Amino acid sequence: MIVPTNRLLWLVAATVLPAAAIGGLVPFAAWPCMLVVAAVTIAACTDAARAPARLDGVRVQLPALVRMILGRESSIALRIDNGPQRMTLGLAMPVEFASKEETLTVAVSSAASQVEWFATPQRRGSYRLDRCYFETESSLGLWAVRGESAVQCEIRVYPNLSKDTRQVATLLNRSGAGAHAQRIIGKGREFEKLREYEHGDTYDEIHWKTTAKRGRPITKVFQLEKTQEVYAVIDSSRLLARQDILEKYVNSALVLGAVCEKQGDLFGLVTFSDRVHGFVRARNGKDHYSACRESIYTLQPRLVSPDFDELGAFLRTRLRRRALIIILTALDDPALSESFLRNVALVKRKHVVLVGMAAAAGVEPLFTHAEVKSDDDVYEALGGHLAWRKIKELDRALDHQGVRFLLLDPEKISAQVTAAYRSVKQRQLL
Repeated sequence: MIVPTNRLLWLVAATVLPAAAIGGLVPFAAWPCMLVVAAVTIAACTDAARAPARLDGVRVQLPALVRMILGRESSIALRIDNGPQRMTLGLAMPVEFASKEETLTVAVSSAASQVEWFATPQRRGSYRLDRCYFETESSLGLWAVRGESAVQCEIRVYPNLSKDTRQVATLLNRSGAGAHAQRIIGKGREFEKLREYEHGDTYDEIHWKTTAKRGRPITKVFQLEKTQEVYAVIDSSRLLARQDILEKYVNSALVLGAVCEKQGDLFGLVTFSDRVHGFVRARNGKDHYSACRESIYTLQPRLVSPDFDELGAFLRTRLRRRALIIILTALDDPALSESFLRNVALVKRKHVVLVGMAAAAGVEPLFTHAEVKSDDDVYEALGGHLAWRKIKELDRALDHQGVRFLLLDPEKISAQVTAAYRSVKQRQLL
């Protein structure tokens, strides 16, 4: 495809139009003017006929996979083969990306050159580029020749954990983790070995079967658990589409996975809405953390209600070993909270369960803030108080079942979830 350039338009305006006007007004100058018009027309047609050859063999290649971080400027490497000396490139970037320039003008110095296209992703997920467009001028610069090249490029945008990591690092540094050994309450629950009875051993520590077999007291020795299983269960239903709460749940789950790795525990993931969508069994290691990140970087809210019956059945059948389960969800709907209470009671029989819910704006006790300027402010405060009261009732119901409820600050979810995990770890509740 060729289109006229500004140079051609200016040439026509400077030569053809004046020549046509002079030829019409001055009869003896008609032939010279016709020659000028013919010369410009022949030059333009010849340049147009030779223009497509400028892009013969030109090919633009993109990497098959590009990884980016949400909100951080990254580059895509474009390889140009057999390109002209100067050309303009364009990529059909998705609307979720912000670029400083819509096109990129480059000077090609060799048969194979490489340039960088910079863009900033604004949303997590997986995106594909299938076309790259390019343009160059003809030999005389009267025409712009445009072409396209088919590409196969996948862009994966991962969560940005920098803010959450700083919050957790501040929490760990404040508690002295890393500088001193973390104080553990109790003596451990994992069986290590048997030994002869010593003065001070209690009756519950005696292994009665071995004592009867050997004819002398034998005591059980326990050690601190080193590889406990921790699961983050993320709700991706319609209730999580508000205030980007799902985005913060995803970040907190990945930060929790990194903390579990440092503590020597096994970390796993479960995602659900009206059904269970993803399950990564608890393990550790660098490759496993990458697998966890790959499993949730495309997670987006679904316009469905959560099915806690399905989730409860899945957790009871798939998690054989006692584990710490941290469920990140929203329980604003009374009907859904009843279903959740019924199922969490069954899961609690075998596992340690924590429930986290992000606090909505304005949900607080009445008279917490004294600024009331109109009648609407009064009714809004009353609505927030009623919502807060329902949450407190839910908290009491969960506490009655032995489930800890966490009302999370939307700006500190990662730090609060990590602190809750470390509290369970310190108290040896597993």
